Amino acid sequence: MSSPAALQGLRVLDLTRLLPGPVATLRLAEMGADVLKIEPPGAGDAARVMMQSALDEVAARPGAFYRLVNRGKRETRVDLKTESGRSVLFALARDADVLVESFRPGVMDRLGVGYEALRKVNPKLVYCAITGYGTTGPFAGHPGHDINYVAYSGVLDQLAARDGVPVLPNFQIADLLGGALSAVTQILAALWHVARGGEGRFVDVSMAHASYAHNVVAQVALANDDAAALQPGGGLLNGGVPCYNLYRTQDGRWLAVGALELKFWQTLCQAIGREDWAERHWSLGQAIGGADAAALTRELAAIIESESLQTWIDRLEAIDTCVSPVLTPGEASRHPLFNAEVLQAMMDEMAARQTQQAAPAMQAAAPFQPGGQPPGAPAVPPARPAQPGQSGQPSQPAQGTDMPGAPGAKKPFTYGPWG
Repeated sequence: MSSPAALQGLRVLDLTRLLPGPVATLRLAEMGADVLKIEPPGAGDAARVMMQSALDEVAARPGAFYRLVNRGKRETRVDLKTESGRSVLFALARDADVLVESFRPGVMDRLGVGYEALRKVNPKLVYCAITGYGTTGPFAGHPGHDINYVAYSGVLDQLAARDGVPVLPNFQIADLLGGALSAVTQILAALWHVARGGEGRFVDVSMAHASYAHNVVAQVALANDDAAALQPGGGLLNGGVPCYNLYRTQDGRWLAVGALELKFWQTLCQAIGREDWAERHWSLGQAIGGADAAALTRELAAIIESESLQTWIDRLEAIDTCVSPVLTPGEASRHPLFNAEVLQAMMDEMAARQTQQAAPAMQAAAPFQPGGQPPGAPAVPPARPAQPGQSGQPSQPAQGTDMPGAPGAKKPFTYGPWG
């Protein structure tokens, strides 16, 4: 019998738009909260048509972006610019536990439905405002998006190629880490306070400030007065050591090596036949960002580039080297880590192989029965191999060869140019 979701019974009003707020309330919904998404009349949340495919447009339905971040929520339309709309929100807030909004600071107050107004009808309400720069201070009224928040916080400077040019990630760090995750964390903390008899509270989430606070490794370099560690290729985690780096493979793919601890590095060196490199590690005195680290990185890069990504995964994925492929989003969606159907197919195949391997040994050990078959003979005629798609067999069997270091194990996934 499964336990009920942790937040079952929690009532959340979601007045947010686009990405940070909707993802925050999505996470609450995934934990069992009843989330009511409140949109303005007319076009509603602009995310409905953002990144909308032509097929969705023709079908007159919201795009995948909107559907993805708002799944599991109830929806309604309320016009907060009208007296009747504000009355509806007051009625909803009276019975709610949490309200999340992402307007510019002061907008809800000007509409007459800000925290101070709502707490009068519900003193236990946890009110969370997600903004770019916080609700107070000289930047409070500034507009912005993820690129602006990571730029101000020093994070974008740390996402740079070796030539120092910043890389624009297709992963919204400030929106998701600084906004959504920070909001969920602070909302849960506030609910804990309420659960212990306290009053509700105003939760002020600044995406820029949260991004700055999470830029931990750069702050360590500042504390150590180590300017070199802030430069690409100068620090422990940004390319300054060969054991924690990215390497291009023969087929133009990339391999992520995270052998930060000595034991993983030494296992990697043994696996690639370079035991002589085992002591050239930062934990044994190799200077981070130094000449030997740079030279060894180039040597390892030459070896990695001599084989395809698939070859390296076959050789290294199953042993303790902390080596992984840099997957495309399509490949990640089909990988056993994230795809339950692929994982089940892989497990079914492994179970079938174990059964096949165990059968001869069991038959050989069976005692001879008079009138029966001699030891080692099959008890029943051998079954015809099952065709793909038959019960108990994966429709697309995992491909690959046995991996060194993992006897009997099969590589669970084949990496292609795009999934």
